[in-house]
Amino acid sequence: MNLRKALFALGTAALCTTAFTNAVARDVLRVGTEPTFAPFEYLDSATKTYAGYDMDLIRAVADKAGYDVEIINMGFDALIPALSSGTIDVIAAGVSITEERAKRVDFTTPYYTTGLSILVRKTDAGTLKTMKDLEGKRIAVQIGTTGAEKAKSISGAKVVSFNTTSDAFMDLAQGGCDAVILDRPVIAYFLKNQPRAAKRVQLQPGVEDAADFGFAVKKGNAELLQKLNAGLKAVNDSDEGKKIFEKYFAE
Repeated sequence: MNLRKALFALGTAALCTTAFTNAVARDVLRVGTEPTFAPFEYLDSATKTYAGYDMDLIRAVADKAGYDVEIINMGFDALIPALSSGTIDVIAAGVSITEERAKRVDFTTPYYTTGLSILVRKTDAGTLKTMKDLEGKRIAVQIGTTGAEKAKSISGAKVVSFNTTSDAFMDLAQGGCDAVILDRPVIAYFLKNQPRAAKRVQLQPGVEDAADFGFAVKKGNAELLQKLNAGLKAVNDSDEGKKIFEKYFAE
């Protein structure tokens, strides 16, 4: 009789444990990114984890919205198709909110404002000062970015697209192109963390085409969009948002 009571008690405890686990289990938000866009997203070589402003922010926002996060690495140009097909739930990849993209995805409230600048070799810094100076020149860009679109609009320019920002920077350093067009904070972060390369190249002072970054969800997914916007507001209204920002952009 005692054995039967013991077994019953164990079974009841197991059921209670399962019920408790199910009660606290959270849905997983599949977040697509292209982790070569530091300081917004990159693979931390020491911890082997995805780091950066976007990564920290989307984790904090998702937590406020009641989700755990799974980061999925893919090419930048594959992110919107993956979102549309349901392979991922959210894009967090330094995506500028543009009219064309807004036809295909729904964006959260903007979380960062950026602009495009040009990086040139120091030997060319005196002649290649502005976007107009790049007419007829060879320009390296990351595929699918607003920098790539800007380069295509420059008269006579030969635009060479790369899968990653590091490939574009390398092309400039090796003399394969005359300039790189990219979001200014990404170039600045590269120069800060690559002092040897910084000795050979120069970030020009001009900033053009200011744009807002937003997280993207599948077109029509109003429920998730509302949750993320509420989570983003909660993070930004707290010290957490300020701490995340200062971690990557403090002077």
